[in-house]
Amino acid sequence: MNAYLRMTGLALAMSTVAWGGVSRAAEVPKSSDVKQSGTLAVANTLDYAPFEYLDADGKQTGIIIELAGEVAKLVDAKLDVQRTPFPSMIPGLAAGRFKIAWETFSATPERLKQVDFVMFLKAGLAVSTSPDKKAIFSGDTPLCGKRIGVSAGSASDFLVDKLSKECTDKGQAAIEKSVFNSSTDIVQAVLSDRVDARMDDATASSYFEVTSKGQLVVLPTLYEVAPLGMAIAKNDKETADMMVAALAELFKNGTYKTILDKYGMGAYAIKEPYFVGTMDALRAE
Repeated sequence: MNAYLRMTGLALAMSTVAWGGVSRAAEVPKSSDVKQSGTLAVANTLDYAPFEYLDADGKQTGIIIELAGEVAKLVDAKLDVQRTPFPSMIPGLAAGRFKIAWETFSATPERLKQVDFVMFLKAGLAVSTSPDKKAIFSGDTPLCGKRIGVSAGSASDFLVDKLSKECTDKGQAAIEKSVFNSSTDIVQAVLSDRVDARMDDATASSYFEVTSKGQLVVLPTLYEVAPLGMAIAKNDKETADMMVAALAELFKNGTYKTILDKYGMGAYAIKEPYFVGTMDALRAE
């Protein structure tokens, strides 16, 4: 009897393993290209930390590189990161030179004429300040009356003007804007108390918070939030389906959040990956 129970238990365990394998394969379908080549090829610039860059030893690393490596494992393929200049990516997809350009693209009507997207992140503009000044940025209008540094001609430059008008319309003090030629100059201005804070790309700001070991801290409010995604050749459904399914597994098993948190990007997680073939498919996060 005991032997029978042991054998029955073993059979059930083996059945469970086999069933799990079938389930996973169904959840993460391989594209024809991956099936034939055994390789997950991804175009990437390798020069935009913290998403993709070469470390001190010349090793490819960053959020996108780590996520791509995990996707490659799920589809049982070797990862091949093909270094490609950013301006060449969408034309390269349209010309069929590669299937996936994994960067942090925003979807636009012009881009969607040539490619589709799989969204996996969100970003926007954020304000960062020194730890000792964090407490002064409170209430519904935390920037009113503050000295804010921005890069000339950037989205932050224009947004601060808009927010400053909202402050004065509400009878509060205007934002005192200072314009700089580089992000490095703005950081130094905050550290030397020439401005109270800087407004810049949210992801870059969060990465600086981590690498600077807290010299600046990012405030919780995100402005002009928009989803970001990788680009897929237009109407390449099987590649898009593969990437959505693989990312969904990484979201589900916690790998996605672990990788974002490692680089200080947890605030920019979205609820689930999704396909965008038209502007109507974009979601508010």
